[in-house]
Amino acid sequence: MNTPSVLNADLHCHSVVSDGTLSPEALAERAQLNGVQLWSLTDHDELGGQVRAQAAAAQCGIDYVAGVEISITWLDHTVHIVGLGIDPTDLGLIEGLRQTRDGRRNRAQAMAEQLAKVGIAGSFEGAQLYAGNPELISRTHFARFLVEQGFCRDTETVFKNYLVAGKPGYVQHRWATLENAVHWIRSAGGVAVIAHPGRYHLTPLQMTELYARFKDLGGLGIEVVTGSHSPDQYQTYAKIAIDYGFMGSRGSDFHDPRESHTDLGLLPNLPSSLKPIWSLFH
Repeated sequence: MNTPSVLNADLHCHSVVSDGTLSPEALAERAQLNGVQLWSLTDHDELGGQVRAQAAAAQCGIDYVAGVEISITWLDHTVHIVGLGIDPTDLGLIEGLRQTRDGRRNRAQAMAEQLAKVGIAGSFEGAQLYAGNPELISRTHFARFLVEQGFCRDTETVFKNYLVAGKPGYVQHRWATLENAVHWIRSAGGVAVIAHPGRYHLTPLQMTELYARFKDLGGLGIEVVTGSHSPDQYQTYAKIAIDYGFMGSRGSDFHDPRESHTDLGLLPNLPSSLKPIWSLFH
């Protein structure tokens, strides 16, 4: 019998429905091969893969919890809030996500115009070829196009040179508010988790404000062990979780076998000092 802290739970990944490259069914099979016991598909601002993911998980013998990753704007920075245990048929959540997705196409066209000015033509059409869901065309799809065209060796280099603030191809977009995201998740019966806090370019004071406001709104967890955190950061964010009374979450943020730093289910265990978020579901 596994204790909660060492359960192989992977509660953050993406399919072709948002900016991943594998189908929900292929992700379920990959999770099973890697020993995942509790899985969640958390596509960006989109619930279209949930029915398929749940069915595939059942066929693979994996416990499943419905999820989503919502893009928000916090102090002019993009932050991601994961919702776990949501009802994917909740009308308030569905409508909120639809509003969040609106504007992605216009943003993508503006990004393409910026790239054209530095000699990269046809990027909008090229990015669309990588977008399984046209409503969710994103920077990742542009990055894959630029790699395929030979402008950079990998998507990480594309982001550094083209798709971040101050570089050609970056266009700021205002997403949902923190208040919106937590409300939609809780109203749909789910729990809210701050995704990969170590990735945000916010000052310590701004992060403190984020944690405090998130907790006030009813947010319950933060990702501690995730594909973009270093081993030192596991301890940093475990301490933050304890200080604020948050539960800890674990998720690879897997997108693609070649691009992702960590495969599904192949993460270290959550620190035993934390109460795992999956104790609410498993």
